Amino acid sequence: MNKKTAKRAALATAAVLALGAAAAYLYLDTTSGIQRTGTENCADVIPAGANRADGEAICATLDALTDAWARGDADAYGRQFTEDGTYTTYIGSHYEGRADITEGHRALFSDFVKGSKLAASYLDLRFLGKDAAVLTGRGDDYTGGRPGPAELSKVQTYTLVRDTDGAWRIAAFHNTKRQNVMERFSFLYSPATAPRAEK
Repeated sequence: MNKKTAKRAALATAAVLALGAAAAYLYLDTTSGIQRTGTENCADVIPAGANRADGEAICATLDALTDAWARGDADAYGRQFTEDGTYTTYIGSHYEGRADITEGHRALFSDFVKGSKLAASYLDLRFLGKDAAVLTGRGDDYTGGRPGPAELSKVQTYTLVRDTDGAWRIAAFHNTKRQNVMERFSFLYSPATAPRAEK
């Protein structure tokens, strides 16, 4: 085989491999839907037997957070967190304290996320005693049309506490970007890794 033929064969092989990889990625991406999308109404996840007023107060905190984001109001956004609250973004930035969270969002609201809104669906609310709770959901920021629950690209965990003034505030927030292709690959390769709700 001469050099020219070998070069053509190598290019053809590379093209076939690239097309195969693209097709596999497309397959994984288009089949990676989630079954448990949650509910857009936070009150729907207040557990039976829990103090309904506390559940509604927690939901009101999330509503205030969403409203502050839509208005680009960093001060109102920051007030939804405890003085020593923490905030971890999906890219790994970690803010410590209300002032840090507020100033970080002041910059975001004037630049990267200016004019955007938040969409959320709620998966679960659990009370950890009478003064602490964990709320889990899916979420995203958006402009234009609101994304549907299955389109939300992040999984979010809020740890809320009853603050010293009696108000429910966010003590810790963690935002994880859903890697849908990697998740689908994991479930295909090792089906037992899929959460019960996704089997």
